[in-house]
Amino acid sequence: MSIPRLHAEGPLAPGIELALTPAQAHHIGHVLRRAPGAALLAFNATDGEFAAELTALRKDRGAMRLGERLRAPAPEPELRALVAALKREAMDWAVEKATELGATRIQPVLTRRCVAAHSNTERLSAIARAAAEQCERLSLPAVAEARPLHAVLDAWDGAPLLVAAERREAQPIHDILERLTAPCGFLVGPEGGFERAELDDLARRPFVSLATLGPRILRAETALVAGLGAISLALDARR
Repeated sequence: MSIPRLHAEGPLAPGIELALTPAQAHHIGHVLRRAPGAALLAFNATDGEFAAELTALRKDRGAMRLGERLRAPAPEPELRALVAALKREAMDWAVEKATELGATRIQPVLTRRCVAAHSNTERLSAIARAAAEQCERLSLPAVAEARPLHAVLDAWDGAPLLVAAERREAQPIHDILERLTAPCGFLVGPEGGFERAELDDLARRPFVSLATLGPRILRAETALVAGLGAISLALDARR
C-alpha cells in the first residue's frame, strides 16, 4: 500500500506536530480509510520530504507528527505554463498534467476565442496540490488569476516564451529546445486557436518563438502536455 503524501506549510522538522487541513483530513479518513498510527509523508519545497505518522483524526480534523527527513529540497527549472481559459473539465485536466510535468507557474489567459471568461483559481490550486502530492514533486506550482493575453505579455519579464502556433509558419519545437534555457514559458491558445491579430502581436514580441508540435492539430490541453513534456525533458537533461 502506497504511503499518502501531504503538502504542508513550513517549517518542517523532525518531532514537530502539524495539523492537517480539512481537505487532507477528509481524504485521509474517508477516502483512504486510514486511522491514527498510519504512515504518511509530509513535504514542501523549502524543507524537503519527511516521514510522518498520523496522530489524530476526527471528521475534518487531524494531525501528524514528523520523523526523519527523507529528501532534501532541490532546485528546479522555472517553467511557466500559459493556457487560454478552457472549459472546466479540460482546464482541470490541463492544470493536473502541467503540475505533473514540472510547471512552476500556471497562468490562465483570456483570448478572443476563449470559451471561458474566467477560471476558478481556488479550485485549480487544489487540483495542483493534489497532483503534486501524487507525482512526488516537492513544490507546488503557483496558480495565477486569469488575465487578458495582452496584459500578460506586456508584463512579461523577457524570458523565452514558446507559443504553440499550428496554423502559422513556425519552427519545430525540437529545434528551439536546442538553445532554450530556464526560466521560460509555453503558451497554448483556446480551442478555436488564436486570432490572426493575436498571432501577429505574439510574433512581434522579441521574447516569443512560434513553435509547431507536429503535423496534426491538437486539442488545447493535449498541446499543453506535449509542449511542456518536451520542454521539461530538455531542461532536465541540462541540469
